[in-house]
Amino acid sequence: MPKYNWEARTRTGGAQKGVMEAASGEIVEAQLRRFGFSSITVTETARGLQFKRLSFSRGGKVETKELVVFTRQFATMIDSGLPLVQCLEILSSQQENKTFKDILVKVKESVESGSTFAEALAKHPKAFDELFVNLVAAGEIGGILDTILQRLAAYIEKAQKLKKQIKGAMVYPITIMSIAVIVVGVILVFVIPTFAKMFAEFGGELPAPTKFVIGLSSFLSKYIIVIVAVLYGLAFMIKKYYSTAIGRKNIDRLALKTPIAGPLIRKVSVAKFTRTLGTMVSSGVPIMDGLEIVAKTAGNKVVEEAIYGVRSAISEGKTMAEPLAACGVFPPMVVQMISVGEATGAMDAMLNKIADFYDDEVDDAVSAMTSMMEPLLMVFLGTTVGGLVIAMYLPIFKLAGAVGG
Repeated sequence: MPKYNWEARTRTGGAQKGVMEAASGEIVEAQLRRFGFSSITVTETARGLQFKRLSFSRGGKVETKELVVFTRQFATMIDSGLPLVQCLEILSSQQENKTFKDILVKVKESVESGSTFAEALAKHPKAFDELFVNLVAAGEIGGILDTILQRLAAYIEKAQKLKKQIKGAMVYPITIMSIAVIVVGVILVFVIPTFAKMFAEFGGELPAPTKFVIGLSSFLSKYIIVIVAVLYGLAFMIKKYYSTAIGRKNIDRLALKTPIAGPLIRKVSVAKFTRTLGTMVSSGVPIMDGLEIVAKTAGNKVVEEAIYGVRSAISEGKTMAEPLAACGVFPPMVVQMISVGEATGAMDAMLNKIADFYDDEVDDAVSAMTSMMEPLLMVFLGTTVGGLVIAMYLPIFKLAGAVGG
C-alpha cells in the first residue's frame, strides 16, 4: 500500500504533518477531514525502486528513544487541540517499530471503546510502566495532559542519561579485565608449557617464581574444565540467591558498603528517588501513591524498604523527613532539604533541585571512578603479564650468567 505525506491545519490553526498509508490520496484527505483538519495537502511519497526491507526482531521491545519521541509528539498534538483518538491514529500510522505500532493501535481501540487513556496504556506494561500510567491518569484528571507528557518525556530522557552514564563507567574496567584474563590464560595454557619443556631439557634448579608459574600453568591445563564449571556454578548460585528476598537484600546492602561503587550507587539511588517523586508530586499524583511507585522502581532492596518505611510513617501522621533520617540510607543534606520543602509547601521544586544536584554528583563520581581505575587497571595488567614474562626469562638469564662466568 502506498504512503502519502500530508500537511494540514488543526482546529486551532496550528500546522501539522505526517505520513499515512492508504489506497489513494483521496482516502487520506477524507480521513484527515474526518479528524478535523483543514487546508490539507497530500502528496504520494516517491516510490523509485522497491526493495523488501529485512526485519530484524528486537524481541518485542519498545526503545526508550521511541517512547520519548512518541511522548513529545503526543504532547504537541494534544496542546494543538487534536482529539485523543486522532493523535493515536496519526502517531501509530507513522510508527516504524511494528511492536510499538501494534501497541498504539490497541491503545486507540481501547480508548474508542470507552477506556480512559491511562487505562488503555496500563494494558501494555512492557511499553508503559506504572509511573507513566499514573502520571497520565493525573494529567487526565487535572486537564493538563500535554504538560504531564512534556514532563514525562523530560524525565525519561534524564533517567536514560543517568543509566547510560553508569553503563559507560563499567565498560572500560570490564573490557580491560576481560583482556587481562584472556591474555594471561593464553600465556599460561599455550606459552608456558613450551618453556617448561625447554627448561626440563636444560636440567638444573629453577627459580621459585618460575616454578610457581609452571605449576600454575600445569594446574590450569589439567583442570580448566573443572575451573570453568566451578565458576559457572558459583555464578548460578549467586544469581539464585539474589532472586530470593533475603539474598537480594544482603547483596544490595553489601553493594552500598563497597568502597568505590557504594557511594556511586547511593548517589544514583538518591537522584532516581528525588527525580521520580518530584515529577509525580508536581504532576498531582498523591504522595502515598508516588512513594509506592518510587519504591517499586528503586532498583535496590535496601532503598526500596527504606522508601516503604517512609510511606508507612507518613500514613501514621509523620513528616517525610523523620523516617528518611531514621533509615540511614539518604544523606543528611537530602533529609534537610526535603524537610525545608515540606515546611514551605514546595516539595516538588525541592525534590527536583536535589535530583539536579545529584545528577551532577553522579557525573563527578563516574569521572573520578574512571580516572582512578584507569591507572590501577594498567598497573594490574602490566604487573600480571610482565610478572609472567620475567618469571620465564629468569632461568635464561641464570643460564647466560653461568655460561658467561
